[in-house]
Amino acid sequence: MTRNRRDCLIVALDVESVAAAQTLVDRLGETVCFYKIGMELAYAGGLGLARDLKDAGKRVFIDLKLHDIGATVERATRQIDKMGMDFLTVHAFPQTMIAARAGAGDGLKLLAVTVMTSWDDADLAEAGYGCGVAELVARRAGQAKAAGIDGLILSPQELGSIRKLVGPDMLLVTPGVRPAGADIGDQKRIMTPAQAIAASADHIVVGRPITRAADPRAAAEAILAEIATVDQ
Repeated sequence: MTRNRRDCLIVALDVESVAAAQTLVDRLGETVCFYKIGMELAYAGGLGLARDLKDAGKRVFIDLKLHDIGATVERATRQIDKMGMDFLTVHAFPQTMIAARAGAGDGLKLLAVTVMTSWDDADLAEAGYGCGVAELVARRAGQAKAAGIDGLILSPQELGSIRKLVGPDMLLVTPGVRPAGADIGDQKRIMTPAQAIAASADHIVVGRPITRAADPRAAAEAILAEIATVDQ
């Protein structure tokens, strides 16, 4: 698949205030064209910033990981769709995905969260699951495809097997991406940016290695340069 390399990078604005997020956006300038707004920033007024980013020509990923009764998920998805956002996450439970699909129009891409990249097999066992990460991700990927979901959130380590399962058209979006030598933080299933793109990720989500860098723009440019080394 031919990719727009700048569009591959989604910068996670995982900061505590709209002011801090706007400062980052200003520092990143034209280097970054795609941003993620998650729960922390959304609850601090970030949905207004999301509209401003869209007005400025940026793409916006709303990462709320919706999961509730079907009627609530459908209505919440419809509200995000009305805002003109690009991506929205929901948890990859069949009823949740079906409800979100009913609430989304043609412009909003739905991404189903398979297994959080901070979890491993031991975490699933502790939570009461009777299978490991690889099996659960594959099961949820198949259910997402059947529900008409546009893409998946998964770790880089599952990219190869899941691409074979879902085919070339489903979007695969991966957090858990860290440049070589970077602090991995709370992530457990990771790859470098080039490795993730080479493994068939359509987009990588990067937060702290950019947002907490001394020079965020230089950090983003370095990741884009690394991505550009991967054959299309």
